Amino acid sequence: MSDDVLRIEDLTIALRVEGRDHPAVEGVNLTIGRGEVVGLVGESGCGKSLTALSVAGLLTAPMHVSNGRILIEGQDVARLSNRSLRSLRGDRIAMIFQEPMTALNPLMTIGDQIGEMFVLHRGLGARAARKAAIAALDRVQVPGAARRVDDYPHQLSGGMRQRVMIAIALACDPALLIADEPTTALDVTIQAEIIDLILELCREQGTAVLMISHDLGLVARICNRVAVMYAGHLIEEQAAERIFLSPHHPYTRGLVGALPRLGRRLTEGQAALTEIPGTVPAILDYGAGCRFAPRCTRVMAHCAAATPETTQLPQGGRIRCFLHD
Repeated sequence: MSDDVLRIEDLTIALRVEGRDHPAVEGVNLTIGRGEVVGLVGESGCGKSLTALSVAGLLTAPMHVSNGRILIEGQDVARLSNRSLRSLRGDRIAMIFQEPMTALNPLMTIGDQIGEMFVLHRGLGARAARKAAIAALDRVQVPGAARRVDDYPHQLSGGMRQRVMIAIALACDPALLIADEPTTALDVTIQAEIIDLILELCREQGTAVLMISHDLGLVARICNRVAVMYAGHLIEEQAAERIFLSPHHPYTRGLVGALPRLGRRLTEGQAALTEIPGTVPAILDYGAGCRFAPRCTRVMAHCAAATPETTQLPQGGRIRCFLHD
């Protein structure tokens, strides 16, 4: 039996416009094992969050899964009924969003929102669920949990609200945690605390983590592997250390090259950060050929005419680029 918690096979997510499907995410393959943290990176509009929403069964029209399989512990999410999906979410799949104030219900106490997980997925009564909610708040290091359990979201700081979101997400010991920019709205000190908390709790439970982030420094620090998306394609995947020390795809090189580094001006004669020219194309503007070709500094004639296939890298990992075909 495979030890993969998540297995995505040839996933295509389509945008339906006037009865016609336009691929927004195409041919994605990705696995995450127990206790593994995999980063998913790329600019806004590359398909990271769409991929995550499809894994959680949260895509809404006009987006839909048009091809492929999404297996969570062997169950194909794309083919489950709505009832089965609701049972799976919160129990085996959990998700942390980047803005807890919009994710939490402002009209319910945090204790009721955490306790709801135990009622729905563990069949606890109201008194037992409240007790479990206090224990969950203790677990994520909310001080005075027995007192704060009756607070409403607006009474908590941003960092405390994010801890509540983590408590909800991990209440039922999920097999897979999807963290979509979980620290974006927090200051740097709180960011580090939240990330360390997520990792500590997941290590205890062996939870697999899909970490979506624009913060490449964070990804380098916490992830075992990194997958890079561009315009709906997964264009490179390697061990985290290799992808930052030796990126292969021109787009990945551009992302890594844009990272601020101490002493860059002295060692490289650069006062400003490098940048990737151009912007990510809109879904309806995806054309033939490599989607990064219009922005690529190493573009070749056939890059605009044909789409590169995914190939294996000699030292491990995968890439979608004619330079390595």
